[in-house]
Amino acid sequence: MSAAQAPERVTDAAPARTRGGDHPDDELAAGFVAGDETCLEAVYHRWSALVYTLACRSLGDAREAEDVTQTVFLAAWRGRAGFAPQRGALGAWLVGITRRKIADALSARTRRAELVAAAGTRLSLEPVDRHAPDAVLDRIVLTRELCKLPRAQRRVLTMAFYDDLTQTQIAELTGWPLGTVKSHARRGLLRLARCLEADAVRG
Repeated sequence: MSAAQAPERVTDAAPARTRGGDHPDDELAAGFVAGDETCLEAVYHRWSALVYTLACRSLGDAREAEDVTQTVFLAAWRGRAGFAPQRGALGAWLVGITRRKIADALSARTRRAELVAAAGTRLSLEPVDRHAPDAVLDRIVLTRELCKLPRAQRRVLTMAFYDDLTQTQIAELTGWPLGTVKSHARRGLLRLARCLEADAVRG
């Protein structure tokens, strides 16, 4: 396993079962800090279940918990020089990283929800100030994500976001039934949320 790669991705509902051989924690920690990839694998197997459980309980999402678990061990491996045995055990250090990554995931989730909610307001009957700083930021992010949507959904949301048109106005301009416009808008926003979710995980 390359030092530049994250530990093996978990494919089941939970990560690999806790195991790490009979190596004492201090030996594993020393080898881990020294860059021994065998120790990295053993550390992963010994503590991944704990990390996953903490993430799953906090996030309530198995897939997101798996992603956090991978992120924790990748961050620990890259930042292993910062581990100081005199300040605590390796397991406790990993738990600290886990709590920070969980907090990051929750913050990202909140930002995504706010962005999608802001996108949704573009479809309301109320006019939106297109020059407001938050609106400008939304447009930069949304422009990239809109390109990933199916043509009809992209057209409806683009007219709503950039032309500040209501659903009724979009129906009149496109000749589509209002129900069709609403359906494209709803599905587009759901796809947009999933795109933002995927980007956050990759980030």
